[in-house]
Amino acid sequence: MNSPLYKMYTEIVVPALKAEGGYKNVMQVPQIKKVVLNVGYGRHAKDKQYIERVERTLTLVTGQKPVRNKATKSISNFKIRQGMEIGSSVTLRGDHMYNFLYRLINLTLPRVRDFRGLTAKSFDRQGNYALGLKEQLAFPEISGDAADSIHGLQIIITTSARTQKEGLALLKKIGFPFTQK
Repeated sequence: MNSPLYKMYTEIVVPALKAEGGYKNVMQVPQIKKVVLNVGYGRHAKDKQYIERVERTLTLVTGQKPVRNKATKSISNFKIRQGMEIGSSVTLRGDHMYNFLYRLINLTLPRVRDFRGLTAKSFDRQGNYALGLKEQLAFPEISGDAADSIHGLQIIITTSARTQKEGLALLKKIGFPFTQK
């Protein structure tokens, strides 16, 4: 893997977490397994042009073609029928994942409007982190002219950590800017 983030993870983060966490083996140290980017269509579920723009955005940001997600059951209050396409998602692993996270930490998050750091409250019990962006325009791959409509983006970082504390320590060492609260 050629990503600078993966190189930093293996050379700096793993030894530091091993000493800090008291792990006996390098394989016990938490690591990032995958990153999932998700966009829900919402009220634009029947607008083909909107769906194409969302997929083009995900392709530009990740370098992979997104998968369309379908509803598993009908929900009448939201006018959703079973089998209806309700969103798009991309799963990143390996080198693509580390390259994306490097760009996210160093380029995208500093460009987010009114950014004051990430909250540590978005961890689940297993140490996975969920992050939501209100605008896709923070990514440098997307120019302001090319974006006809602004949509949100959800990023889920899945780790091998067993607790919230381990997941927070891993992401802090990698370089995620968490607030000090």
